Amino acid sequence: MPRRSVMFSPGDRPELLRKAPATGADTIVFDLEDAVAPGRKAEARAAVRDVLSDPDFDPEAEVCVRVTGTETYRDLEVVADGGADFDAVMFPKAESADAVEHLGDQLREHDRPVPVIALIETARGVLGAEAIADARPTDAVAFGAEDLSADLGATRTDEGTEVLYAREKAVAAAAAAGVDAIDTVYTDFGDEPGLAEETRFAATLGYDGKMAIHPSQVPVINEAFTPEGDEISWAKSVLAARDAAAADDRGVFEVDGEMVDAPLIAQAERVREYARLAGVWDGQQDE
Repeated sequence: MPRRSVMFSPGDRPELLRKAPATGADTIVFDLEDAVAPGRKAEARAAVRDVLSDPDFDPEAEVCVRVTGTETYRDLEVVADGGADFDAVMFPKAESADAVEHLGDQLREHDRPVPVIALIETARGVLGAEAIADARPTDAVAFGAEDLSADLGATRTDEGTEVLYAREKAVAAAAAAGVDAIDTVYTDFGDEPGLAEETRFAATLGYDGKMAIHPSQVPVINEAFTPEGDEISWAKSVLAARDAAAADDRGVFEVDGEMVDAPLIAQAERVREYARLAGVWDGQQDE
């Protein structure tokens, strides 16, 4: 399932945890790390466990738990061993493949061999992005610009040029490993036009989704990842021509004066996937 919108919900706020699926986010992240004060970690673990072990809590969204970087073992003792049902784990400040593999080992020890979303948000994490993305448990790479800027001593700007290299490296590492790439948060949750522009730019870089810190950001992000009419028309033409070419045993073909081969077919299939998710695809090409 695509992860267009990945929304955080603080682990020590059970009322918000239960409301999170109603936001329409593809992935909801129950956060035990940054969103929870150090003195409330135990309370947050218990709250996350209670919500995720409740049989009446059955969201359609992917449910992810962001563990703490320094007390992962304690998080898993309470949450995983407490009967919580979750689909993935987000690993903050991932800096090496070994660290991701170690988390994977811990998850298996607790009988929860779920995929890992590795957050690249430190200088060392950026330098190790390829290995992190290639690690066996990694199912997605997420890019965190705010923590990275603090680690670098960089000044955040509206243009984001200070983190552009890292942002591009993270998405390239994810693409090379064949895993999802999730873009950084947009901290001004009251600026919907800015968020939409930022999300569209992330999509042009190759990102599959974007993290959200407020429910109001989810529909904006989902909309920005929804293909427009001309994209859908193009994708339908490409896929129809692909099917016709396959019937004639041709690998390369032409659509509207453009030669089309495997990379463009893959792009058309991606447009179809996101259009279907948004409910705006009515084509007949299903394979």
